[in-house]
Amino acid sequence: MQNSTQISFVILTAYTDVGHVKYFYFTILLALYICIIFANVLLICIIYMDRALHEPMYLFLCSLCVNELYGSIGLFPCLLTNLISNNHEIHLTYCYLQMYCLYTYGTVEFCNLAIMSYDRYLSICYPLQYNNIMTPKKVCILILFVWLFSFGQFTITMALRVCLKLCGNIMEKVWCDSYLLVRQACSDTTVVNMYGLFITVVLIFVPLVIILYSYIRIFKITFRSSNGPNKKSLNTCVPHIVSLINYSTGCSFEMFQSRVLTLNMPPTLRIIISVYFIMIPPLVNPVMFGLKLTKIRDASKKFFQRIILLKFRTCNKTNNMCA
Repeated sequence: MQNSTQISFVILTAYTDVGHVKYFYFTILLALYICIIFANVLLICIIYMDRALHEPMYLFLCSLCVNELYGSIGLFPCLLTNLISNNHEIHLTYCYLQMYCLYTYGTVEFCNLAIMSYDRYLSICYPLQYNNIMTPKKVCILILFVWLFSFGQFTITMALRVCLKLCGNIMEKVWCDSYLLVRQACSDTTVVNMYGLFITVVLIFVPLVIILYSYIRIFKITFRSSNGPNKKSLNTCVPHIVSLINYSTGCSFEMFQSRVLTLNMPPTLRIIISVYFIMIPPLVNPVMFGLKLTKIRDASKKFFQRIILLKFRTCNKTNNMCA
Protein backbone atom coordinates (compact mmCIF):
# COMPACT_ATOMS: atom_id res chain seq x y z
CA MET A 1 0.00 0.00 0.00
CA GLN A 2 1.08 3.55 -0.64
CA ASN A 3 0.36 6.72 1.27
CA SER A 4 -2.70 8.45 -0.21
CA THR A 5 -0.78 11.68 -0.85
CA GLN A 6 1.75 9.86 -3.04
CA ILE A 7 -0.66 8.20 -5.45
CA SER A 8 -0.67 10.01 -8.79
CA PHE A 9 -0.99 7.06 -11.16
CA VAL A 10 -2.90 3.80 -11.56
CA ILE A 11 -1.42 0.46 -12.65
CA LEU A 12 -3.60 -1.66 -14.95
CA THR A 13 -2.48 -5.22 -14.28
CA ALA A 14 -4.77 -7.03 -16.75
CA TYR A 15 -2.21 -6.45 -19.50
CA THR A 16 -0.12 -9.61 -19.67
CA ASP A 17 3.27 -10.06 -21.29
CA VAL A 18 2.53 -11.89 -24.54
CA GLY A 19 5.79 -11.08 -26.28
CA HIS A 20 5.67 -10.20 -29.96
CA VAL A 21 2.08 -11.48 -30.19
CA LYS A 22 1.05 -8.10 -28.76
CA TYR A 23 1.71 -6.55 -32.19
CA PHE A 24 -0.79 -8.97 -33.71
CA TYR A 25 -3.36 -7.99 -31.06
CA PHE A 26 -2.53 -4.34 -31.68
CA THR A 27 -3.21 -4.75 -35.41
CA ILE A 28 -6.54 -6.52 -34.80
CA LEU A 29 -7.70 -3.88 -32.31
CA LEU A 30 -6.55 -1.01 -34.53
CA ALA A 31 -8.48 -2.51 -37.47
CA LEU A 32 -11.53 -2.88 -35.21
CA TYR A 33 -11.22 0.76 -34.12
CA ILE A 34 -10.94 1.96 -37.73
CA CYS A 35 -14.01 -0.11 -38.69
CA ILE A 36 -15.99 1.38 -35.79
CA ILE A 37 -15.05 4.93 -36.81
CA PHE A 38 -15.78 4.27 -40.50
CA ALA A 39 -19.15 2.53 -39.91
CA ASN A 40 -20.50 5.11 -37.47
CA VAL A 41 -19.24 8.19 -39.35
CA LEU A 42 -20.65 6.77 -42.60
CA LEU A 43 -24.07 6.21 -41.06
CA ILE A 44 -24.10 9.71 -39.52
CA CYS A 45 -23.18 11.25 -42.91
CA ILE A 46 -25.87 9.25 -44.73
CA ILE A 47 -28.55 10.33 -42.24
CA TYR A 48 -27.36 13.95 -42.35
CA MET A 49 -27.23 14.18 -46.16
CA ASP A 50 -30.53 12.44 -46.97
CA ARG A 51 -33.52 14.57 -45.99
CA ALA A 52 -35.78 11.51 -46.19
CA LEU A 53 -33.96 10.20 -43.11
CA HIS A 54 -34.62 13.32 -41.04
CA GLU A 55 -37.22 11.39 -39.04
CA PRO A 56 -37.23 10.67 -35.28
CA MET A 57 -36.08 7.04 -35.59
CA TYR A 58 -33.03 7.96 -37.66
CA LEU A 59 -32.18 11.02 -35.54
CA PHE A 60 -32.15 8.80 -32.44
CA LEU A 61 -29.96 6.37 -34.39
CA CYS A 62 -27.63 9.24 -35.27
CA SER A 63 -27.38 10.10 -31.56
CA LEU A 64 -26.55 6.45 -30.86
CA CYS A 65 -23.73 6.50 -33.44
CA VAL A 66 -22.27 9.72 -32.03
CA ASN A 67 -22.24 8.15 -28.57
CA GLU A 68 -20.50 5.03 -29.87
CA LEU A 69 -17.75 7.15 -31.41
CA TYR A 70 -17.44 8.97 -28.10
CA GLY A 71 -17.18 5.74 -26.09
CA SER A 72 -14.63 4.26 -28.49
CA ILE A 73 -12.40 7.32 -28.03
CA GLY A 74 -12.47 6.68 -24.30
CA LEU A 75 -11.20 3.11 -24.66
CA PHE A 76 -9.13 2.46 -27.77
CA PRO A 77 -6.30 5.07 -27.60
CA CYS A 78 -5.39 4.04 -24.05
CA LEU A 79 -5.87 0.33 -24.82
CA LEU A 80 -3.67 0.41 -27.93
CA THR A 81 -0.96 2.45 -26.19
CA ASN A 82 -0.78 0.17 -23.16
CA LEU A 83 -0.88 -2.96 -25.30
CA ILE A 84 2.44 -2.27 -27.02
CA SER A 85 4.01 -0.54 -24.02
CA ASN A 86 5.88 -2.23 -21.19
CA ASN A 87 4.64 0.42 -18.78
CA HIS A 88 0.97 0.02 -17.88
CA GLU A 89 0.76 2.99 -15.56
CA ILE A 90 -1.63 5.81 -16.38
CA HIS A 91 -1.92 9.13 -14.61
CA LEU A 92 -4.72 9.36 -12.09
CA THR A 93 -6.21 12.38 -13.90
CA TYR A 94 -6.46 10.43 -17.15
CA CYS A 95 -7.93 7.51 -15.19
CA TYR A 96 -10.73 9.80 -13.97
CA LEU A 97 -11.27 11.11 -17.51
CA GLN A 98 -11.49 7.60 -18.91
CA MET A 99 -13.97 6.57 -16.23
CA TYR A 100 -16.07 9.64 -16.97
CA CYS A 101 -16.05 8.92 -20.71
CA LEU A 102 -16.85 5.21 -20.48
CA TYR A 103 -19.53 5.49 -17.82
CA THR A 104 -21.30 8.37 -19.55
CA TYR A 105 -21.08 6.36 -22.78
CA GLY A 106 -22.80 3.44 -21.05
CA THR A 107 -25.52 5.65 -19.60
CA VAL A 108 -26.24 7.47 -22.86
CA GLU A 109 -26.30 4.16 -24.75
CA PHE A 110 -28.90 2.53 -22.53
CA CYS A 111 -31.06 5.66 -22.24
CA ASN A 112 -30.88 6.20 -26.00
CA LEU A 113 -32.00 2.61 -26.62
CA ALA A 114 -34.91 3.20 -24.20
CA ILE A 115 -35.97 6.35 -26.10
CA MET A 116 -35.74 4.43 -29.38
CA SER A 117 -38.06 1.75 -28.00
CA TYR A 118 -40.52 4.47 -26.94
CA ASP A 119 -40.34 5.91 -30.46
CA ARG A 120 -41.12 2.50 -32.00
CA TYR A 121 -44.02 2.08 -29.57
CA LEU A 122 -45.57 5.39 -30.67
CA SER A 123 -44.96 4.64 -34.35
CA ILE A 124 -46.63 1.22 -34.25
CA CYS A 125 -49.35 1.74 -31.64
CA TYR A 126 -50.33 5.30 -32.58
CA PRO A 127 -49.46 5.66 -36.30
CA LEU A 128 -52.03 8.38 -37.02
CA GLN A 129 -51.00 10.56 -34.08
CA TYR A 130 -47.28 9.77 -34.34
CA ASN A 131 -46.22 12.93 -36.22
CA ASN A 132 -48.17 15.11 -33.81
CA ILE A 133 -46.67 13.42 -30.75
CA MET A 134 -43.07 12.96 -31.91
CA THR A 135 -42.45 16.47 -33.21
CA PRO A 136 -38.94 17.71 -34.17
CA LYS A 137 -38.93 19.82 -30.99
CA LYS A 138 -39.75 16.79 -28.84
CA VAL A 139 -37.04 14.73 -30.56
CA CYS A 140 -34.44 17.41 -29.79
CA ILE A 141 -35.63 17.64 -26.17
CA LEU A 142 -35.39 13.86 -25.71
CA ILE A 143 -31.90 13.65 -27.22
CA LEU A 144 -30.68 16.61 -25.17
CA PHE A 145 -32.22 15.16 -22.01
CA VAL A 146 -30.48 11.81 -22.51
CA TRP A 147 -27.08 13.46 -22.96
CA LEU A 148 -27.41 16.18 -20.30
CA PHE A 149 -28.87 13.83 -17.70
CA SER A 150 -26.13 11.24 -18.29
CA PHE A 151 -23.33 13.79 -18.07
CA GLY A 152 -24.93 15.58 -15.15
CA GLN A 153 -25.45 12.55 -12.93
CA PHE A 154 -21.96 11.18 -13.54
CA THR A 155 -20.40 14.60 -12.90
CA ILE A 156 -21.78 14.27 -9.37
CA THR A 157 -20.50 10.70 -9.18
CA MET A 158 -17.01 11.76 -10.29
CA ALA A 159 -16.96 14.69 -7.86
CA LEU A 160 -17.60 12.27 -5.00
CA ARG A 161 -14.90 9.86 -6.21
CA VAL A 162 -12.25 12.56 -6.73
CA CYS A 163 -12.63 13.54 -3.06
CA LEU A 164 -11.72 10.03 -1.90
CA LYS A 165 -8.27 9.35 -0.44
CA LEU A 166 -6.69 6.36 -2.14
CA CYS A 167 -4.48 3.81 -0.40
CA GLY A 168 -3.97 1.60 -3.46
CA ASN A 169 -3.46 2.03 -7.17
CA ILE A 170 -3.77 -1.49 -8.61
CA MET A 171 -6.62 -2.36 -10.99
CA GLU A 172 -6.99 -5.79 -12.58
CA LYS A 173 -8.51 -4.29 -15.72
CA VAL A 174 -7.44 -2.87 -19.08
CA TRP A 175 -9.42 0.31 -18.35
CA CYS A 176 -10.12 2.39 -15.24
CA ASP A 177 -13.06 1.03 -13.29
CA SER A 178 -14.96 3.28 -10.87
CA TYR A 179 -15.98 0.36 -8.66
CA LEU A 180 -12.39 -0.85 -8.25
CA LEU A 181 -11.24 2.69 -7.52
CA VAL A 182 -13.73 3.07 -4.65
CA ARG A 183 -12.64 -0.29 -3.22
CA GLN A 184 -9.10 1.06 -2.84
CA ALA A 185 -10.16 4.16 -0.93
CA CYS A 186 -9.02 4.52 2.70
CA SER A 187 -11.53 7.26 3.52
CA ASP A 188 -15.23 6.90 4.32
CA THR A 189 -17.10 5.70 1.22
CA THR A 190 -20.62 5.59 2.69
CA VAL A 191 -21.94 8.57 0.73
CA VAL A 192 -20.23 7.42 -2.47
CA ASN A 193 -21.63 3.90 -2.16
CA MET A 194 -25.16 5.07 -1.32
CA TYR A 195 -25.26 7.54 -4.20
CA GLY A 196 -23.69 4.98 -6.54
CA LEU A 197 -26.29 2.36 -5.60
CA PHE A 198 -29.15 4.86 -5.96
CA ILE A 199 -28.08 6.19 -9.37
CA THR A 200 -27.34 2.65 -10.66
CA VAL A 201 -30.86 1.52 -9.74
CA VAL A 202 -32.35 4.61 -11.40
CA LEU A 203 -30.26 4.26 -14.56
CA ILE A 204 -31.18 0.59 -14.94
CA PHE A 205 -34.75 0.55 -13.64
CA VAL A 206 -36.23 3.58 -15.46
CA PRO A 207 -34.94 2.75 -18.99
CA LEU A 208 -35.79 -0.92 -18.43
CA VAL A 209 -39.40 -0.07 -17.53
CA ILE A 210 -39.70 2.09 -20.67
CA ILE A 211 -38.26 -0.68 -22.85
CA LEU A 212 -40.41 -3.46 -21.36
CA TYR A 213 -43.60 -1.40 -21.45
CA SER A 214 -42.96 -0.31 -25.05
CA TYR A 215 -42.32 -3.82 -26.37
CA ILE A 216 -45.13 -5.44 -24.40
CA ARG A 217 -47.54 -2.98 -26.03
CA ILE A 218 -45.89 -3.40 -29.45
CA PHE A 219 -46.09 -7.20 -29.39
CA LYS A 220 -49.60 -7.09 -27.99
CA ILE A 221 -51.01 -4.88 -30.74
CA THR A 222 -48.97 -6.52 -33.51
CA PHE A 223 -49.85 -10.13 -32.81
CA ARG A 224 -53.50 -9.35 -32.18
CA SER A 225 -53.83 -7.44 -35.42
CA SER A 226 -53.87 -8.90 -38.92
CA ASN A 227 -52.96 -5.51 -40.35
CA GLY A 228 -50.03 -5.80 -42.77
CA PRO A 229 -48.49 -2.39 -42.01
CA ASN A 230 -48.21 -3.32 -38.32
CA LYS A 231 -46.34 -6.51 -39.19
CA LYS A 232 -44.06 -4.55 -41.50
CA SER A 233 -43.45 -1.90 -38.83
CA LEU A 234 -42.41 -4.63 -36.42
CA ASN A 235 -39.47 -5.41 -38.72
CA THR A 236 -38.04 -1.95 -37.92
CA CYS A 237 -37.78 -3.12 -34.29
CA VAL A 238 -35.51 -6.08 -35.11
CA PRO A 239 -32.19 -4.17 -35.28
CA HIS A 240 -33.14 -2.26 -32.14
CA ILE A 241 -33.93 -5.47 -30.24
CA VAL A 242 -30.65 -7.04 -31.39
CA SER A 243 -28.72 -3.92 -30.32
CA LEU A 244 -30.50 -3.87 -26.97
CA ILE A 245 -29.80 -7.55 -26.25
CA ASN A 246 -26.19 -7.21 -27.41
CA TYR A 247 -25.46 -4.19 -25.22
CA SER A 248 -27.43 -5.40 -22.17
CA THR A 249 -25.74 -8.81 -22.26
CA GLY A 250 -22.28 -7.24 -22.43
CA CYS A 251 -23.02 -4.87 -19.52
CA SER A 252 -24.57 -7.62 -17.41
CA PHE A 253 -21.59 -9.93 -17.85
CA GLU A 254 -19.19 -7.10 -17.03
CA MET A 255 -21.05 -6.11 -13.84
CA PHE A 256 -21.47 -9.75 -12.83
CA GLN A 257 -17.85 -10.77 -13.26
CA SER A 258 -16.37 -7.67 -11.63
CA ARG A 259 -18.79 -7.27 -8.70
CA VAL A 260 -20.42 -10.62 -7.98
CA LEU A 261 -18.43 -13.48 -9.44
CA THR A 262 -15.78 -14.75 -7.04
CA LEU A 263 -14.64 -17.82 -8.96
CA ASN A 264 -11.40 -17.62 -10.88
CA MET A 265 -11.77 -16.93 -14.59
CA PRO A 266 -9.15 -17.20 -17.35
CA PRO A 267 -7.51 -13.76 -17.70
CA THR A 268 -8.26 -13.60 -21.45
CA LEU A 269 -11.96 -14.31 -20.87
CA ARG A 270 -12.11 -11.69 -18.12
CA ILE A 271 -10.59 -9.08 -20.46
CA ILE A 272 -12.98 -9.96 -23.32
CA ILE A 273 -15.99 -9.66 -21.01
CA SER A 274 -14.80 -6.34 -19.59
CA VAL A 275 -14.45 -4.67 -23.02
CA TYR A 276 -17.31 -6.39 -24.87
CA PHE A 277 -19.95 -3.72 -24.17
CA ILE A 278 -17.59 -0.97 -25.37
CA MET A 279 -16.19 -2.71 -28.46
CA ILE A 280 -18.93 -4.84 -30.02
CA PRO A 281 -22.08 -2.62 -29.98
CA PRO A 282 -20.32 0.29 -31.76
CA LEU A 283 -19.30 -2.12 -34.52
CA VAL A 284 -22.49 -4.18 -34.78
CA ASN A 285 -25.12 -1.42 -34.44
CA PRO A 286 -24.40 0.62 -37.60
CA VAL A 287 -24.07 -2.58 -39.63
CA MET A 288 -27.28 -4.03 -38.20
CA PHE A 289 -29.34 -0.88 -38.75
CA GLY A 290 -27.78 -0.32 -42.16
CA LEU A 291 -28.66 -3.82 -43.37
CA LYS A 292 -32.12 -4.14 -41.82
CA LEU A 293 -33.66 -0.70 -42.45
CA THR A 294 -34.74 -0.26 -46.08
CA LYS A 295 -34.50 3.54 -46.09
CA ILE A 296 -30.89 3.42 -44.90
CA ARG A 297 -30.01 0.78 -47.49
CA ASP A 298 -31.51 2.92 -50.26
CA ALA A 299 -29.83 6.06 -48.95
CA SER A 300 -26.50 4.20 -48.76
CA LYS A 301 -26.78 3.15 -52.41
CA LYS A 302 -27.48 6.75 -53.43
CA PHE A 303 -24.59 7.96 -51.28
CA PHE A 304 -22.06 5.61 -52.89
CA GLN A 305 -23.47 6.27 -56.36
CA ARG A 306 -22.87 10.00 -55.83
CA ILE A 307 -19.30 9.35 -54.71
CA ILE A 308 -18.59 7.09 -57.72
CA LEU A 309 -20.22 9.58 -60.10
CA LEU A 310 -18.27 12.48 -58.59
CA LYS A 311 -15.02 10.52 -58.86
CA PHE A 312 -15.82 9.60 -62.46
CA ARG A 313 -16.50 13.23 -63.37
CA THR A 314 -13.31 14.35 -61.63
CA CYS A 315 -11.27 11.77 -63.56
CA ASN A 316 -12.84 12.83 -66.88
CA LYS A 317 -12.23 16.49 -66.10
CA THR A 318 -8.59 15.75 -65.24
CA ASN A 319 -8.09 13.74 -68.44
CA ASN A 320 -9.61 16.53 -70.56
CA MET A 321 -7.34 19.10 -68.95
CA CYS A 322 -4.29 16.90 -69.58
CA ALA A 323 -5.33 16.40 -73.21
